[in-house]
Amino acid sequence: MPADAVAKWEEFLRSRYWDEILKLADTYPDERSLRIQFSDLDKFDPDFAEELMERPEETLEAARTAMLELDLPMDVYLDRAHVRIAELPRHFKTRELRSDHIGKLLAIDGLVRTATEVRPKIVSAAFQCQRCGFTFFKEQSGTKFEDQNLKCMNQACDRGGPFKLILSQSKFVDAQKIRVQESPEDLRGGQQPQTLDVELEDDLVGRIFPGDRVVVNGVLKSYQRTNPQQGKSTYFDLFHKGVSVEMKDQEFEEIEISPEDEEAILEMSRDPEIYEKIKDSIAPSIYGYDDVKEALGLQLVSGFEKHLPDGARIRGDIHILLVGDPGIAKSQLLRYMVKLSPRGIYTSGKSSTSAGLTATAVKDELGDGRWTIEAGALVLADKGIAAIDEMDKMNNEDKSALHEAMEQQTISVAKAGVMATLKSRCSLLAAANPKLGRFDKYEPIAPQINLTPALMSRFDLIFVLTDDPDTKRDSAIAQHILKSNYAGELSTQKPWNPEISQEDIDNALTVIEPAIDPEMLRKYVAYARKNVFPTLTDESKEYFLNYYVGLRTQGQDSNKPVPVTARQLEALIRLGEASARLRLSHKVTLDDAQRVVRILEACLRKVGVDPETGFLDADIIASGTTKSTRDRTKSVMDIIRDVSREEQGPASREEVLDRAVGLGIERSKAEEIIDRLRRDGDVFEPRPGMLKLP
Repeated sequence: MPADAVAKWEEFLRSRYWDEILKLADTYPDERSLRIQFSDLDKFDPDFAEELMERPEETLEAARTAMLELDLPMDVYLDRAHVRIAELPRHFKTRELRSDHIGKLLAIDGLVRTATEVRPKIVSAAFQCQRCGFTFFKEQSGTKFEDQNLKCMNQACDRGGPFKLILSQSKFVDAQKIRVQESPEDLRGGQQPQTLDVELEDDLVGRIFPGDRVVVNGVLKSYQRTNPQQGKSTYFDLFHKGVSVEMKDQEFEEIEISPEDEEAILEMSRDPEIYEKIKDSIAPSIYGYDDVKEALGLQLVSGFEKHLPDGARIRGDIHILLVGDPGIAKSQLLRYMVKLSPRGIYTSGKSSTSAGLTATAVKDELGDGRWTIEAGALVLADKGIAAIDEMDKMNNEDKSALHEAMEQQTISVAKAGVMATLKSRCSLLAAANPKLGRFDKYEPIAPQINLTPALMSRFDLIFVLTDDPDTKRDSAIAQHILKSNYAGELSTQKPWNPEISQEDIDNALTVIEPAIDPEMLRKYVAYARKNVFPTLTDESKEYFLNYYVGLRTQGQDSNKPVPVTARQLEALIRLGEASARLRLSHKVTLDDAQRVVRILEACLRKVGVDPETGFLDADIIASGTTKSTRDRTKSVMDIIRDVSREEQGPASREEVLDRAVGLGIERSKAEEIIDRLRRDGDVFEPRPGMLKLP
């Protein structure tokens, strides 16, 4: 190790990082890492910084030696301290790595796919000679344990064994392997994400979990492939020896907020237009949808989970379903929300399986080949937003995997002898198209959505977006789209067209300029989720109570449907908490209650109304059948039973239809009911035109 490198490190540490070293000495050995910004080293000596990038192992060993030789004012010996280099200028994707990069210090961006358990790794093995009893140490630097061709260090002995490994005197360090996958948003169409294995040691372990987006700074290394049949291969595999890890996307609660940010956030919260500004900051390139964007703003902050004394848990996350005609920007809304959320995961229904959404059991290639659980999209989006597009195209068995994830917010797995319960505390934002491609305005909406009633009932808000021609609205949308495209054209032409000024671009961009900068909005939401836990005021409680009980009263008449269930009341409470959080208030006021009732009422009036009676009917969502349809079905089955008894055999279909018409049931409706009963197996046809109950 060059002495000048050690001296250079000592000079740098004393001049630039002395205060940090003293803080480290105070907390040592609980904290053992000195984090150094690469830019500081580059300003100190660019040539030395370049040498660190090109010959990292020797240079970092010199840094460690310099740390040991520092004369500290307190009696602390930093023998286990590490120098961690952060914020390297060289960032690579896994697919960009080449043989020239081996042995160099570089940064890898990506998403943590799997992580092994933390296990001790031997770094210095103590061997005892069985002939003379002398104990000596052998450093273990590679991945393979070195215990061959040893010689006793006792000069009087100098024999080749036998030796015994003394575990009590050997030196171990905590170790963990993680697999980093390229981030989905960095891939071009058709590319499969590549992965790279990363080795972490000591105080870096146990802090990273699947789903974290990270930048791993470290030394790229290689090892030779081996095959039992062909022996050693000429091909080598790459792995990354981690020096430091930077969290790229934290949870909302982990986003750092400076005192200046906090002051700006509190100032924003006092703005009476805060709801409008947040609404205008969500997907500003999409025209309209004020009620949807208002609900998405509430979903960003959500309510908060509560743990009851009996151990029960009430979720705080808000689930939203957007159902609408094609081409009305549902997917763009989903993608924008995923960008705003720190842990946003976007997936499309047809290309997602239940294993990909929840979790699957895989052979652990990183560890010792045991079965382990690999997290799916909903687990990776824990404490964020999971967006599922084209949800209606998913297979039914894949949809059923969402039930537990949405309500209990856990995913239970029992596969290959591995039983585990994973957390999926995320808000679900889903989009779906009607069964026949476009809504039929003359039919009930709920049966047109290809989702099971059990799944639909778990959404707090269901928005139905129809594409109805309207000259005034269509003109406004067209102008918005044309202005957005014009702004994009100017931005694209700017580098090579000198006639375009930045002022022209800024003027064109005003149409799609968010009211609040996306980064500031993330900090605002993070502050709200971390510090604001509102409670219901007496006025809001009474308002929710009166609204809920008032609707339920409609269903007390046996001839009328049940309008709403307790799930809608829980949704109102969550939405009310979110409304208060958006303005950083610790009280859910009457205004909040009225706002969220208006949003929920608008959704219920679109989805939960029986078009024949005009009454709210909770069964449309909960069971997929309205009360009026159930009553007619019961009447038709009674008619079949009566006719069969009179004719002492199967009932004539025509006779059943005639009697149904006599009871006021339309003939076409009666035929639909009979066809449905036949499909469900409640009625069968022993011969054409004859009906019989089983």
